[in-house]
Amino acid sequence: MDCKIITKIVLFFVLFSSIGLAQETISGVVTDQKDIPLAKVAIYNSSGGLLTQTNHNGLFSFVSQKQNLKVVLYLDSYSILEKELTAPSSKVKIVLHEIGGNLTEVELTARRKKVFALKRLKDVEETAIYAGKKTEVVLVEESLANIATNNTRQLYNQVAGLNIYETDDAGLQLSIGGRGLDPNRTANFNTRQNGYDISADVLGYPESYYTPAAEGLSEIQIIRGAASLQYGTQFGGLINFKMKEPNPNKKIELISRFTTGSNGLATNFTSLSGTANKFSYYTYYNYKQGDGFRDNSRFESKNAFGHFVYDFTSKTKLSADITYMNYLAQQAGGLTDRMFEEDPFQSNRSRNWFQVNWLLYNLKLAHKFSEKTNATINFFGLNASRDALGYRTNRVSDADDLSAPRDLIKGKFRNFGLEARLVHRYSLFNKKSTFLIGTKYYNARNKDQQGPGTTTSNANFDFDESLFDSYHSQSNFTYPNQNLAVFGENIFYINDKLSITPGFRFEYIKTETEGRYIRTNTLGNGTVVIVEDEEDNRVFDRSFVLLGLGVSYKPLDVLEVYGNISQNYRSVTFSDIRINNPSYEVDPNITDEKGFTADIGVRGNLKKIVSYDVGLFGLFYNDRIGLVQRENSNFQVKNVRTNIGDAVMYGLESLIDIDVSKLLIKDNDYRLNVFANTSVLDSYYVDDSTKNVEFVPDFNFKTGVKFGYKDLLGSVQYSYLSQQFTDATNATGTDSVTGLLGPIPSYDVLDLSLSYTYKRFKLETGINNVLDNHYFTRRATGYPGPGIIPSAPRNWYATLQVKL
Repeated sequence: MDCKIITKIVLFFVLFSSIGLAQETISGVVTDQKDIPLAKVAIYNSSGGLLTQTNHNGLFSFVSQKQNLKVVLYLDSYSILEKELTAPSSKVKIVLHEIGGNLTEVELTARRKKVFALKRLKDVEETAIYAGKKTEVVLVEESLANIATNNTRQLYNQVAGLNIYETDDAGLQLSIGGRGLDPNRTANFNTRQNGYDISADVLGYPESYYTPAAEGLSEIQIIRGAASLQYGTQFGGLINFKMKEPNPNKKIELISRFTTGSNGLATNFTSLSGTANKFSYYTYYNYKQGDGFRDNSRFESKNAFGHFVYDFTSKTKLSADITYMNYLAQQAGGLTDRMFEEDPFQSNRSRNWFQVNWLLYNLKLAHKFSEKTNATINFFGLNASRDALGYRTNRVSDADDLSAPRDLIKGKFRNFGLEARLVHRYSLFNKKSTFLIGTKYYNARNKDQQGPGTTTSNANFDFDESLFDSYHSQSNFTYPNQNLAVFGENIFYINDKLSITPGFRFEYIKTETEGRYIRTNTLGNGTVVIVEDEEDNRVFDRSFVLLGLGVSYKPLDVLEVYGNISQNYRSVTFSDIRINNPSYEVDPNITDEKGFTADIGVRGNLKKIVSYDVGLFGLFYNDRIGLVQRENSNFQVKNVRTNIGDAVMYGLESLIDIDVSKLLIKDNDYRLNVFANTSVLDSYYVDDSTKNVEFVPDFNFKTGVKFGYKDLLGSVQYSYLSQQFTDATNATGTDSVTGLLGPIPSYDVLDLSLSYTYKRFKLETGINNVLDNHYFTRRATGYPGPGIIPSAPRNWYATLQVKL
């Protein structure tokens, strides 16, 4: 792409951003009745949307387009205050009154729900633009999910259309997809924590081996495919884990949670948080161990996180994050369909292990140049490793050959990046507008080696060097990757109701492979007939521009019509190129995937009783990568990972949440909510419209009831997914050898959760999969298989929380 074109695009946005007219500023201070400044007081527009928060001195400031603006002020343990402010104004003093006595859990929930009813991102948040995009926010602190084990099915129950791999009972890895995207380790989303990347390699291997502890999260923000312009080109969009903030009004706050449950589950989560003058912090340590719900599936996990903030002034602050996670898990292996029918929880693999070490760091500088202009700079990096070890013949039902060496794949991930963003609010023809410009540099140098492990049964992740001469599944590669991106978006408010947001993203990507591998050819019985030692050194440069457009129309306070269309791109990962897998081959001519995503929908909130979001989407996927069966030169039929062709996925997604207690009961001691989350989908390959796209269930439905009385809260949730295919040929028969081919049958799950709060103590308990249904959500092509990976049977948990 000619750099002159990029320059013209950037200048176009800068030109419009510089045409500014004055807007009015409202500022002031919030204190308690003793005239002590209150920090982190949330100030909302009464019609919805967070305007700002007070700093550690109780000061706030924001720009208003209206002369008279009604706002709502919210802080836990203080009365909610509605107040009308007049622009321009400065140094308005607002006093909040502390609530006497202890609020019940239901009252706290009702208070938060009054303010947080719209679980969506506002048009502009810090240095990001979300206008016209399909956004969903999981308020973790309001969830009644089993957060000790990151129960994805419950935690994401109000996110429409997600397809989830449910393959462990500890939540060690998040695997979600949707709209026909492979859920494996959430690789089709740009995955971030507090706004910075956390996956192994955004370009070369965008899999998330690390998942933050849900007990340490305040929100999970999800933006669908239109996030490709600001956050990276993936088709899925963005998932951003927003960690809890430091307690602004205490020097030390300690929260400790102890959980026990089925199959030897034992976890502890302990956090320390507080604020002292200009310094604040939030830290936690999370430990998990358990035996797993199958033989040979025990695990141990350790996770530590620290978030430290220093406010230099009311306009400038510096924050630092550091995350460490280590876990060791035994892999029980995959099953064939026949094995699953005989006993879904059996295991014939006792020597398979998986180990992850993850060290993330981030330094963020946020500066407010004025009430109209603010900027952020993130410097982030990763130093991590992933080791997979095991006996993994493609003949899944065969017993483990205890004398054979195990296959060992060792990955090392080293990357760093810098992302800078600037948001400027201005007026154009007497209408407010917001301009965003940003750039990102990313550099990775990852290593991947495959070869013979030991013949022992323990978690020994060393190569057996004496076997290198005779072992055929070998490779040793370095993958240098570089990426430079420039992106911009601009919200043009045509009037008070209509906004249009065009945007662009320029990408330069350079991916390389440096190394060698053993190329083998085998007969059907596994006998090796050809062995060649080959080098594979490649350089792949490309540059391109992605464009997008979002539209938002708000004719009423209770209704927004939104729509967007954005181009997407996904580069070939190095796992697509050079990992030797006995279950399938990789087409050497495999290439990148391209396409675009479109959304149109309506959303809103009716008198804070009914919250809804109903929309249609289309995902148009060119050169989609998937699994097909082909005959090779030796007349063998093999599973091949390749570019299958162009695909189309489309459907309806809806979420409706009704506060029945506010509608019928009208008593703050009670809570009763009903929700329904529904997706109706269809898909086809352009070259063969009779074939459905894999990972697309026709019907995806979740519904539930949340209920409560004073300090007792509970929920019942029901989930159902219809059948989905796992390969492009839509194989309906069962694969008696590998367990790879065949559909994932429909399944349904019922979950029950309860919690009770007494002063500083909180007890949570529940039963997951109450009906004890036996089902599976995944046919794994590699680790932790290959083969069918069953999901957890009925299990229970109990958590005691102490807050000091």
